[in-house]
Amino acid sequence: MRSPVPLVLAVAAFALTACGSTPDASSTTVASTTADTSPDTSTLATDSSSTTTAADGTIVNTWVGPAADLTTLPIGTPHVSTTGAAVGNLYVCDSGNPNGGGAFKAGPWLDEVAGTWDLTQKVSVQGALDWPMAQYSETVEGDLRVIASNGLPVGNVTGTFPVAADDPAFNYDRNPNTIGESALSVSLPVTPTAGATPTCLSKGAIGVLRNGVALFAPVDERNRDAVAYETQDQCDGHPQQTGVYHYHDIPSCVRDASTGASTVVGFAYDGYPIVAERSANGDLPTNADLDECHGRTSPILLDGEVVTTYHYSATYEFPYFIGCFHGTKVA
Repeated sequence: MRSPVPLVLAVAAFALTACGSTPDASSTTVASTTADTSPDTSTLATDSSSTTTAADGTIVNTWVGPAADLTTLPIGTPHVSTTGAAVGNLYVCDSGNPNGGGAFKAGPWLDEVAGTWDLTQKVSVQGALDWPMAQYSETVEGDLRVIASNGLPVGNVTGTFPVAADDPAFNYDRNPNTIGESALSVSLPVTPTAGATPTCLSKGAIGVLRNGVALFAPVDERNRDAVAYETQDQCDGHPQQTGVYHYHDIPSCVRDASTGASTVVGFAYDGYPIVAERSANGDLPTNADLDECHGRTSPILLDGEVVTTYHYSATYEFPYFIGCFHGTKVA
């Protein structure tokens, strides 16, 4: 087992506020793990999707319907709920701040009348900054998966923040925050436990990617679809008020590099893996393949072994990677 990279770590778990802006003004190799043996309380939207493993252990995913149309993705805001979980919805713990930060103007990639947005036309914050000081470590120690990072992206770039006045993104979202290091330290169960019922997602960090960056729920401070409205950088990230760089979905730089049938790209803070899954022709699943927490139980490649376990799945559709906690949040 490799020792974690030396880091300056927080004593407590990572606890952060949500992002906002003013309106006008490579992972280590870890030991193998066992599958989730807790009862599966999820309810699939359909039972037509399937995952099989060939004799050589190859994972083969088959999805229910066609791939998502990236030019007419549904805006997720109407699917944000504080009362409970449902397929395609995001179950949040608060009703949002109507005066909160974020994009102050809808970009031309949004069609609010039709309720859709065009990912292929969305503006990104300019810049391509490297972070050679970025650090991430992950080890399995008994029944715990111990993860630590300094919050900066390992192997990926960021945009230039604050957003410059001559950046086209400035016309829609004037994020005034600066990216800084943010100590992250969390111990997650190797074998998570399913909850009796789904639980809501708070603002701030609800998971971590294997490039060391925090995952926030896919809404801004007003509970709008953050991926559709806010302007992030070319890797779909941006900083919040205290400088914590984060993503609201599985970012394009990670998602597009994950071309296999099963790539664990991170972990939610209940311990369940977050997986980029693809069919034989390279398509991600859609909401029709997933349950109310945006996950499913199927074979995945985890810690060097194919195991059957519950996991969250990356999609192009809202809520993008998680809809609620399937298990018990521990961080």
